[in-house]
This record gives sequence, structure tokens and C-alpha cells, in this order.
Amino acid sequence: MPAKTLPEQSFTFHPLTANYWSDFEALFGRRGACGGCWCMWWRIKRSDFEQLKGNGNRLALQQIVASGEVPGLLAYNSATGGPPIGWCSVAPRQAFPALERSRILKRVDDQPVWSVVCFFIAKTYRRQGLTVSLLRAAVEYARQQGARIVEGYPEDPKKAEIPAPFAFTGLASAFLQAGFVEILRRSETRPIMRYFIN
Repeated sequence: MPAKTLPEQSFTFHPLTANYWSDFEALFGRRGACGGCWCMWWRIKRSDFEQLKGNGNRLALQQIVASGEVPGLLAYNSATGGPPIGWCSVAPRQAFPALERSRILKRVDDQPVWSVVCFFIAKTYRRQGLTVSLLRAAVEYARQQGARIVEGYPEDPKKAEIPAPFAFTGLASAFLQAGFVEILRRSETRPIMRYFIN
């Protein structure tokens, strides 16, 4: 049975800066979210990712944050306070060179876009609408940085449900709910979706 969707005002969002690094580590835990990824999957070559898996990826992302670059947003439960409950990776597309090497997710055109590439939600907050709220927060953050287009690469599974670790790029239904539209589909289950900022 699906969990109750929490209202949008239940969440607050903060860009991941050095001040929030310990919160990010708390959310990702000892395993680094999914198998030691530390949200570096789209940022480096696959061979480097495998070599750095775990602590190496953690240090690589920490270095990005220490440099002043913001790799994404942390979500918090406004009502209860406490540690973060979700994560969304959002940055200019050029921050994710693995997208360029993907046959399915390569560039649609030469428009400058920001990309939403990854989500990680604490187990107790899954299926409560947090992904949609994170998407809206990501669009707003990108808008504040001057973005006109925000792009996503969600799963659109044939089955009704897929295990959470396989939905780390988000689901197409959540992107639609957040106001994204499908632009192109080079794979049956992987649309490229965009949000156009007025």
C-alpha cells in the first residue's frame, strides 16, 4: 500500500555546500547511498568510478563541494527537523560528462541546459511525494542560477514498479507531475524530459 503523500510545505531544501557536508554523509551512510556511488556515477568515466567506488568517490565529491561548486540539493522535513531525508543532483549538464558518452542520453541540441541526474531518498520517506518536491526545488534553484531549461533522464518502466536502486534517475511520472515534458526517446524506457523556465 503506498505511503501518504506529504504536502510540499513539509520539506525544506538546501544547496550542498561545505556547511552541509556532514548532513550529506549522514544521509548517504557508510555505503555511500547505492554501492559506494557518492553521486559520482555521471561525473567520471566508468573505469574511474569502479576504481574509486566507496571512499574514493566520497573524497572526489567532497573535493567538488570544497571547491565551491554545488552538486545538488538536500531535503529536510520542516516539521520534525533532524537529518536530511533526500538528495537531488542538479548542475549544468557539462558537470556530467558521462551523459555525453551515453548513446541514449547524448545531447538533443545545442541549447544550454541544467541536468537533474540522480535522487536518493531515505527509506522512511519513499513514496511520499518527495521526488516531485525535489524536482520543483531543483528547477527553482537552477532558475536562480540563470538556467532557462532543466533536463532529466528518468526511467519509464514497463512494469508498474521497479526496485528503488534502479530508479535513481527518477521516474517519468514524477517528472510529468513536476511540469516536465518529454522531448525525445531513444530507448523505450528512457525518455529525455525538459522543464522550460519562463
